[in-house]
Amino acid sequence: MENLDLLGTESINIPLIGEEAPAFNAPSTKGPINFPEDYKGKWVVLFSHPADFTPVCTTEFISFQKHLDEFKKRNVELIGYSVDGVHSHIAWVKNIKEKFGVDIEFPIVAHPSIAYNYGMLQPSADDSHTVRAVFIINPEGKIEALLYYPLSNGRNIKEILRLIDGIQTTAKYGRATPANWPENEIFGDRVIVPPAESCEQAKENSEKFDCKDWYICTDENPNK
Repeated sequence: MENLDLLGTESINIPLIGEEAPAFNAPSTKGPINFPEDYKGKWVVLFSHPADFTPVCTTEFISFQKHLDEFKKRNVELIGYSVDGVHSHIAWVKNIKEKFGVDIEFPIVAHPSIAYNYGMLQPSADDSHTVRAVFIINPEGKIEALLYYPLSNGRNIKEILRLIDGIQTTAKYGRATPANWPENEIFGDRVIVPPAESCEQAKENSEKFDCKDWYICTDENPNK
């Protein structure tokens, strides 16, 4: 495990949606990574796990790998992280290959500053292991979404993909997505048009889109 005492707890920070993702230079299982420069033009999912050689984390890494092609279809690169050192990461990757027959193709980075700069180490949960944080970062290097899970419960990788689909739909088409999209209980896979900002626009929206009321109008899913 890396020496987390090198940085004081006052350095812990949780970057916010819309802010620049903290830059880092770190060794990884795939060689040195200079972030965000090495990922220009790409979406990135940076996610942390409490420690190497742990059961829940192992199942998550296998699931991320199993869905790797789905991430790549969306122009998304994966970066894993824990407070353990890169030699531990390499040994763990080899162990996953030996025990489960799964090659972890995405990099796992190692540097203590990442845990603090991304608010991954939360002493109220555990004072030495990172919580399960997920950061979705756009091609401009800004944070689009962040999710935090406790150490005890694995993430739903399909939900992360679903969220990426919604964020990319908003970025490309200027449309919001309803609850459980694309399987919303009322609107199905339709997307939400931004609410009108004037009476005239409300009238135009009601003529152009399917509106339940002036403030909630939907359009066809532009991804079809």
